[in-house]
Amino acid sequence: MKIESASSADTITSQEVLAQDGPLARMLENFVARPAQQEMAGRIEEVLADGAVFIAESGTGTGKTFAYLVPVLLSGKKVIISTGTKHLQEQLFHRDLPLVRDALGVTVDRALLKGRANYLCLHRLESTELEGRFQSKTQSAEFIAVKSWAGLTRSGDIAEVSGVAEDSSVWPRITSTPESCLGTQCEHYNKCYVVKARKQALDADVLVVNHHLFFADMALKEEGFGQLLPGAEAIIFDEAHQLPEIASNFFSQSFSSRQLFNLGNDIVAEELKERSAIKDLMDTARALDKATADFRLAFDKTPTRDAWQKVSGRDAIRQTGEALKSCLQTLTAQLELAADKGKGLANCYRRASELLDKFYLVSEQPPPDTVAWFETTARGFVLRLTPLDVSTPFRQALEQASRAWVFTSATLAINKKFDHFQQQMGLQEASTAVWDSPFDYQANTLMYLPEGLPDPMHRDYTAKVIDLTVPILKASRGRAFVLFTSYRALKIGAELLPEKVDYPILVQGDAPRSELLETFRRSDNAILLGTGSFWEGVDVQGENLSCVIIDKLPFAPPDDPVMRARGAAMEQAGRNPFMEYQVPTAAIALKQGAGRLIRAEADTGVLVLCDPRLLSKGYGRIFLNSLPPMPRTRALQDVQEFFNARV
Repeated sequence: MKIESASSADTITSQEVLAQDGPLARMLENFVARPAQQEMAGRIEEVLADGAVFIAESGTGTGKTFAYLVPVLLSGKKVIISTGTKHLQEQLFHRDLPLVRDALGVTVDRALLKGRANYLCLHRLESTELEGRFQSKTQSAEFIAVKSWAGLTRSGDIAEVSGVAEDSSVWPRITSTPESCLGTQCEHYNKCYVVKARKQALDADVLVVNHHLFFADMALKEEGFGQLLPGAEAIIFDEAHQLPEIASNFFSQSFSSRQLFNLGNDIVAEELKERSAIKDLMDTARALDKATADFRLAFDKTPTRDAWQKVSGRDAIRQTGEALKSCLQTLTAQLELAADKGKGLANCYRRASELLDKFYLVSEQPPPDTVAWFETTARGFVLRLTPLDVSTPFRQALEQASRAWVFTSATLAINKKFDHFQQQMGLQEASTAVWDSPFDYQANTLMYLPEGLPDPMHRDYTAKVIDLTVPILKASRGRAFVLFTSYRALKIGAELLPEKVDYPILVQGDAPRSELLETFRRSDNAILLGTGSFWEGVDVQGENLSCVIIDKLPFAPPDDPVMRARGAAMEQAGRNPFMEYQVPTAAIALKQGAGRLIRAEADTGVLVLCDPRLLSKGYGRIFLNSLPPMPRTRALQDVQEFFNARV
């Protein structure tokens, strides 16, 4: 990294850069110096210099992105920045980083690295074209579009392709996975887009990734990333509240229908290419599809998530599972004979053998301190083996080298304390700090805790919530998010609410999230009903979003297999899983949902928390004390007057 304006940038501090008369203020017309942002930047500057571990909660509006980017670029160190989503990753790389770079007058080699599923695989493109089998005319047309683009692209980033949906079934056929990649044995290795992207990442001063990529490569020890991490002098995690769940997923073992279907398709494609002449190989590969589908049919038709031991003894599960294992065993034996006929077939042999081992491990030999569970979708399944504790492997990664680690988010602390996050990630020795949002919640918001609702376990609870929302939505003139804690409640809300209000209603699942949000922003009175993905990472500024209604406290479902297993392990250790695990996890989720309301200094609005347990249970104080300092009321009239005063 090179300082271009040495006379000023050599000695300037992060706090001075973020001052009202600093370089950023001179570049940004509406820049306002924020003491919390300056303090946070100063602390991160010290952490980068000392190689320490630091956890920071930075409230909405603090400006945490600049608070870490300024000291990162001033430090001259080689830094990896990991964000919560690909959207945030691209925003950071294309907008925020260049802005701070230009303000500081520095040159910096930066790189954006995505997971391999975001890059065209030339080997799989060639195999898919040779195979020539497409499920529909649409998929065939999409493949033709991709093939035309493939002759022009320099990066291989599939985000460049227009006219092909993000969830198109063509993408898995022309991108690779860690299992399907041939590595240095691939005939296209020297032209591989993943390899090119990783070489650029190796040379970068600042590398931007996302959490999924960081943990996938860390857990799988993929070739390439093992060279990147040792070279980094600092790691910055933005949206760090997502790390425990993502780490848990990537330190898990999985055996899925998608892996099996992909394997079968790849064997057919490679055999058509190599002509190994191994008897019945093609037939067995196609039989794998049927055995996989039969195994899925042995589960309940309704998509389910539960402990493996709950269903493993069922006759249908046991019989179809044995048939699937037998098919995999036969296929592995055939592929062993075919492996020397081509690199693609050798790769398929390795994958079949590994999948067979995983199936035995998850279904028959789960090791201690793990939980074996399954999840089914309408047509697929996944069996997982998840560690009950991810703090140990993550702490080991921290201890492997001396470097700075920074974890930041708007929602990490509970009652101003980080105990829960530190326990989950093995960061007990880290230093911590909290910077509250600078927004005037006292003047601009109201928290409504309605009276008269039954216990959330009551069968008519969601219907009662919908009835309660009607006068609120009329007072707010729509302009609201109604956030549910389950798809079942969302479905009930989507059925009942259109009969009770005249405003446009947008429902999660009716269109892609980005499309729903764009429609909501364009409307001046829409109501969006959502769950899951709408609780975080959604930014709607201005009066179009003036009310957020949350149906109940976002506790994990009581039958969640991972939560149950972790709770049982905590009980055996003499700990209280409800207060130490379930309540803190739900409190962080509630902070995320509530955080959708106020996104800018001029925003105003009402937060409606419907769950009566907030006031009837002792733990309710933990939730309320973790939220921004909003005035509270139990009177609907106060809500109506709040909105009337802002017409």
